[in-house]
Amino acid sequence: MRPVEDTYRHKGLRKKLVDIVRGKGITDEKVLAAIGSIPRHFFLDSAFDELAYEDRAFPDRRRANDLATLYGRLPIAIARAKTVHESTGDWYGKRIPGHGTGRDGSAVYTIERQRKLFDANKLFSFLKKYTSVKFFYGDGYEGLPTYAPFDRVIITAAAPAVPPKLIEQLKTGGMMVIPVGEEDRPQQMMRITKLDGGALKEEVLDKFSFVPMKEGKKG
Repeated sequence: MRPVEDTYRHKGLRKKLVDIVRGKGITDEKVLAAIGSIPRHFFLDSAFDELAYEDRAFPDRRRANDLATLYGRLPIAIARAKTVHESTGDWYGKRIPGHGTGRDGSAVYTIERQRKLFDANKLFSFLKKYTSVKFFYGDGYEGLPTYAPFDRVIITAAAPAVPPKLIEQLKTGGMMVIPVGEEDRPQQMMRITKLDGGALKEEVLDKFSFVPMKEGKKG
C-alpha cells in the first residue's frame, strides 16, 4: 500500500538526503530543490518508509528494468534543454527532472513497457499533479519519433550498446548520457554529443552499476 501522508519526519529525511547528495558534488540548486520537495516515499510501499530516503536505488528491480522516459523542453537538471529522452529506474526518477515542467511549453513524455504498470500508474494520484507529463505504453528503445528531435537523452538503465534509434532522435548539438555495458559488472557512463552531419563525439565518464534496460513491450 502506498503512503499518502507527507509528515515533518519525511521532510526531515528529505533534507538529510539533500545534504548527502550535495556532499557528493551535486550543486544544481534546482535539482536539489526537487529532491527536497518530492515525497519519495509515495513511490514505495509504506513498509519501505526508511529506505525511501537512503541514497540508493529503489528495490523494485522489475520496475527499474521496464521504464523509459522522454522529456520535452526540460527546464531543470539540464541547463535550458528543450527536449530530453530519459530511461529511468523508477517513477520517482521521472519526477526529479520533470519537477517544474509545464512552463514555456515544457513537457515530459514517458514510455512504460509493462502494461500492468502503465495502467496502475494512471491511477497514481500524485502523478496527476504533473499535467505536463504524457504517458505512453511502448518500447523505450524505440523512443518517440513523433516528438523528436530531442536536445538531451538520459538513460538510467544499462544498455549493452547505445540504442541507434535514440541517437537518430537526438538533434544536432544534442547530448546523450548513457551507462553502457552488461548487467553483471559495472557499466561505463558515456556522454555522446551529436555533431553536424551526424558525427558523434563520445566522452567516457565514470563507472556505475545499473539494472538492465529491457527491449520490447510486455502485456
